[in-house]
Amino acid sequence: MTHAAAPTALEPMHPTAVLLDLDGTISDSGPVITASIAETLAHFGYPAQTQEELLRFVGPPIRDGFRAFVGVPEDRLTAVVEDYRARYNERMLQAPVFPGMAELVRELHGRGVPIALATSKRQSLAVPILEDAGLAQYFTVIRGASEDETRAVKADIVEDALAGLRDRGVDLTRAVMVGDRHHDVDGAGVHGLPTVLVAWGYARPGEDDGAHAVVHEAAELARLLS
Repeated sequence: MTHAAAPTALEPMHPTAVLLDLDGTISDSGPVITASIAETLAHFGYPAQTQEELLRFVGPPIRDGFRAFVGVPEDRLTAVVEDYRARYNERMLQAPVFPGMAELVRELHGRGVPIALATSKRQSLAVPILEDAGLAQYFTVIRGASEDETRAVKADIVEDALAGLRDRGVDLTRAVMVGDRHHDVDGAGVHGLPTVLVAWGYARPGEDDGAHAVVHEAAELARLLS
């Protein structure tokens, strides 16, 4: 896929719908995810990773992360993932919302802009996280990975979120994705959506390639989505 560079001048996009990622966009979940991964790696005897290396896991489906970044073989993958999930589930509600993002969600809802969550986290976890943050009621649609992870890559999640919005009669002519990783850019791009990348998330250098714009604070994002 050929990507254009992110523009430096940010003009209001006037979106008809906004799709939001969760980890690294709304929720500062990196510390609780990486702590859980580090404990799992130690438990199974894998070499310790640096914090920067651990942050690579935040965003893509967790099974893919253990395969790609640790080399966990298929015959051990289920046990490793289950161990990680047990550790993460105990602390997942400890992750705070990034500054300004709760206010932005409420502002979009108040202006009548339909909002969808589109996260590669399992939907069964995403819902209570949003509920705990007091934000679930502002979302028209909440979509995440299926329990069996047959629907886990971001392009599939975006497709499911768009379908849910469409079923509710939402105008998708100017739908916008907001995320923090290249998975968001690429997954939304499959469906013709521009992506605004937030700089407060967990992207590595170069992941803004193909983004419509990059924003550095929630107030900047709010102006772009006005």
